[in-house]
Amino acid sequence: MKMIYTKYRRELSTLAALILAIILFSILNNSYLSVSNQVTIIQQAVTYGLMGIGMTLVILTGGIDLSVGSGLAFVACVAAQLAKAGMPIWIWMPLCLLIGFGMGLVNGFLITKMHLQPFVATMGTMSVYRGLAYIITGGFPVLGVPQAYRQPLNAKIGATLTVSVLYFIIFALIIAVMMRKTRLGAHTYAIGGNEEAARLSGVKTDRCKILMYAFCMLGTALAALVMVGRLGTGDPSTGQGYEMEAIAAAAIGGTSMTGGRGHVFGTVIGAILFSALKVGLIVLRIDTFYQFVVTGLVIVLAAYIDILQGRLLVERRGSSVKFKVADAEAKK
Repeated sequence: MKMIYTKYRRELSTLAALILAIILFSILNNSYLSVSNQVTIIQQAVTYGLMGIGMTLVILTGGIDLSVGSGLAFVACVAAQLAKAGMPIWIWMPLCLLIGFGMGLVNGFLITKMHLQPFVATMGTMSVYRGLAYIITGGFPVLGVPQAYRQPLNAKIGATLTVSVLYFIIFALIIAVMMRKTRLGAHTYAIGGNEEAARLSGVKTDRCKILMYAFCMLGTALAALVMVGRLGTGDPSTGQGYEMEAIAAAAIGGTSMTGGRGHVFGTVIGAILFSALKVGLIVLRIDTFYQFVVTGLVIVLAAYIDILQGRLLVERRGSSVKFKVADAEAKK
């Protein structure tokens, strides 16, 4: 039990914070626990979570992706137009996901092969993807996506939940297994811990980083399809600021902003907590402008907690080494 707590301390702390937030908001306003609010929390968490899981992969390599919000808008607009054009669904969904994956490959190529800083490269593609979304739509939302295309993404599971939750869970499980059970995942953590050491150990760092950026945009593309299924439209202006939500979900879930530490399930819990906080502010009738303040404070707080935990870990290791040295000298 102690081993589990030590290994997943940050994730368990996030889960405790989620439970505490639900209790607190419920006390302040008992309507917080209404079915409609809980459905809203889950729906928002699916979007934040899909994008946040992808962002986690990028951050683990020591990078960042600021283009996910624009990527979401571009894929949503392409998906809406293709659906209205009558493309077969069995081609439509994989193609949209492939477009997202390709956008991530572009980001990774700019960073690894052209040696651009992740912040600069993805800030550039953020503008490019947003511009493309406006160009292909003429600046107007694509309305009236046929119900046949929305149903596979928005069908009900039970009385309230939709199939998008199932997609979210499956995506999280696949990425979690990839990161914990495959060589690619181990190499990603190694790159985030020390990229030069990983390279000298034979890790193909460029290929690994490119794939992480590609998987990041794959999660974003899936989030875009879920959004099209829920709203029935593709809007070129959507997704603005969503990169902050994705970063917040990863940071709250315990992903170290310096790379090398983090867990997919922590990001899942972080996305739910972040969504619960935003819905709680709305229920309490707090101005939505304060949500930007809360987002920034949450990211800063999560980053500072990560620093404190890192210092504590170093101190514990130092104490352990000192104890072993003292014990060895005593035996002599």
